[in-house]
Amino acid sequence: MEKIPNPLSPQDKAKRIAPLWRELVLTWYKQYGRSALPWRNLSGENASYGVYVSEMMLQQTQVKRVLHSYYKPFMESLPTLECLAYAPEERVLKLWEGLGYYSRARNMLKSAKICVERFSGALPSSYEELIKLPGIGSYSAGAILCFGFYKNVSFVDGNIRRLLCRVFAQSEPKMALLEELAALLLDVKNSFDYNQALLDIGATLCTPKSPSCLLCPLIKLCQGRNTPHSYPIPKKSTLEALSLHLALCVYNESIALVRSSQGLYHGLYNLPQLPTKGKNWGIKYGQYKHHYTKYAITAYVYEVSIESLKEDIAWEEVEFLPIKSLHSKPLSSLCKKALKMGGYRL
Repeated sequence: MEKIPNPLSPQDKAKRIAPLWRELVLTWYKQYGRSALPWRNLSGENASYGVYVSEMMLQQTQVKRVLHSYYKPFMESLPTLECLAYAPEERVLKLWEGLGYYSRARNMLKSAKICVERFSGALPSSYEELIKLPGIGSYSAGAILCFGFYKNVSFVDGNIRRLLCRVFAQSEPKMALLEELAALLLDVKNSFDYNQALLDIGATLCTPKSPSCLLCPLIKLCQGRNTPHSYPIPKKSTLEALSLHLALCVYNESIALVRSSQGLYHGLYNLPQLPTKGKNWGIKYGQYKHHYTKYAITAYVYEVSIESLKEDIAWEEVEFLPIKSLHSKPLSSLCKKALKMGGYRL
């Protein structure tokens, strides 16, 4: 009986297709890549910092949003890592306002301080040192090394993971396998454009819900092209319902706010929260929906007098900030929506 040959392992297939893979990826990038993005056109000793800022902003955030509203103002306000290190946290959070996942901004500030203390105000250029900095993981370290220091390294982010899973028909691969495949396929002669191309193909063509397989340069190499949604198996995520009762208290042209000292909103200003149970809070401006990380929030906004506010919350945490000064304070999106409901537009 004739033996059926064993199928190629993902690693063996990667070695076999690597030359054609690299050619297809780089040819596509020359014609369709997003090469005009500002963080892809940096030079000089400050290039690694500009790449670092972009990579932190782009985590779980669309390129369009970062490009249009955040990257340029941040870089103009804090043009070097040393400037960031000496900036007040309130200023950094204000520049980050609306991007969400504020721990990214706080970690950047911590990392900048460490770099000033240990690396003369510059990012370290080794993987071992980068990975030790707060908020920098394996992918971020690789991206900074490649795009900021022009080193020939591979890495795997969410987009590259999805691309590799589909091409090699991997439903639930371990990260170690994907990182091995990325290393085998890496174009060491032009890793900058090559890695940017993989990010772009994953972000614009090999998307989670509606992949444009017919436009993908790698379609003939892709084992998952007929059933792309099977690779990888999507993770199920559910939002936790949360109800918040917020007090809008105005006194002498100032608004009562609380600056959070912990949790997701650490360092940001929010309206004081009222107990979820108890007396009738009086006039209700309305309610609105708000999603934040794992929470599906329903927020109720009430007009509350200063006397009532003193009775029902931790008064020592309350700050009355002049309405005219709010534009310079780091406010959560949750807070800005509530203020808008009360007629205050910032």
